[in-house]
Amino acid sequence: MSHLLKPLQTSHLTLTNRLVMPPMATAKADPDGKVNQSILDYYAKKSDGGYLSLIIIEHSFIQLDGKASDLQLSVSDDSVVEGLTKLAEVIHSNGTKAVMQINHAGSNTTPEITGTPPVAPSAVSHPRKENIPNELTQEEIATIILAFQNAARRSKEAGFDGVEIHAAHGYLLHQFFSPLTNKRSDQYGGNVHNRIRFHLQVIEAIRTEVGDDFLILLRLGASDFIEGGITIEDSQVAAQAFEKAGVNILDISGGFSGFNVPGLSGQGFFAPLSEAIKKVVSIPVILTGGITEVLAAEQLLAEDKADLIGVGRAILTNSKWAEQAILSLTK
Repeated sequence: MSHLLKPLQTSHLTLTNRLVMPPMATAKADPDGKVNQSILDYYAKKSDGGYLSLIIIEHSFIQLDGKASDLQLSVSDDSVVEGLTKLAEVIHSNGTKAVMQINHAGSNTTPEITGTPPVAPSAVSHPRKENIPNELTQEEIATIILAFQNAARRSKEAGFDGVEIHAAHGYLLHQFFSPLTNKRSDQYGGNVHNRIRFHLQVIEAIRTEVGDDFLILLRLGASDFIEGGITIEDSQVAAQAFEKAGVNILDISGGFSGFNVPGLSGQGFFAPLSEAIKKVVSIPVILTGGITEVLAAEQLLAEDKADLIGVGRAILTNSKWAEQAILSLTK
């Protein structure tokens, strides 16, 4: 896995070799979640020229009851591997590494999307939904862990460089971590260590399946920014446990707030979170959040706020942003 981490071992802090395109839902997949030409064209355009070190593919559902939205990519059965292989090849042909983001929506979906009642750690309404989900049994949790494991296997078979486990933005793993939605009294509820037990079991299952030479990233909703929710201190404890369990890179983001946090704005507005996490782990940390200016990205690296910079909406709007940014630094 040194093929991606090697640039981080240099002492020269520059956006070159440290620029990541984070996952952003495109709603371009086929109705069954398979890759189509529209998806291939989109990622070919974004990776053109190889100016991005890494592209993290938009979140893809690991099983149907965890599907978040219509036209979402699927990594839920072996029939999708052929299309995902083409997607990995398109990105690799442009000289960029590619990681699949794998996800279960939990209660952050509706029966209209999945065809079944939503599930969650507890029968507690999602902050952004009105319906009360079904509380998962331990047997159902084990089934979801296996689904994550199989999704990682398919991603590796398709030729991706790694997977990112989505544990942010109010999806299932984040629901387990947050005291706002996890009211369980068994080994999956209560203190921080119990609330991340599910995460650790997912990480272990994936690492067992894919071996050591395959990246595991985890997107961490490091704060809910809501009274009674996840705090950055909780996330520092969790981050250390994730590193010990075998996660290679932590991708820091918001919790139930997603990217819309009242009072947070500017270039790299999640920098206080990524900086706090970076202080307690030795693995690379990705910072995203409102970064649109190359000099601001360079400054965030220089100030040790993160090891990798994620630029999402700027690249979504302008596919040449990465090229223009890197070339401006080499003049």
